[in-house]
Amino acid sequence: MAIFVGILIAIVGAYVAFLLSTGKSKKRKYIAWGIILMLLISPSISFAIGLSFAVNTKSGWSALVMLYIFPIIFLVGLILFFIGLFEKRAIH
Repeated sequence: MAIFVGILIAIVGAYVAFLLSTGKSKKRKYIAWGIILMLLISPSISFAIGLSFAVNTKSGWSALVMLYIFPIIFLVGLILFFIGLFEKRAIH
């Protein structure tokens, strides 16, 4: 059940990011997706993957894989956020 809650939070987070970025500039899209990826998607996906892996291997120690997955996805979100933050606006 907890695995599905993690996946559900990630799906809701992706939907919220989609709603926040629809019709916005490229800069705002990067910022919205970066924040949502760091705060909602990264912890919930790493939690769901870690628990799934632990259940499949029948070892509680293998749930520590989430400690490796979380920073990687978090850094992707941080990079997206900084790209959006420091991107120059194009003047037409």
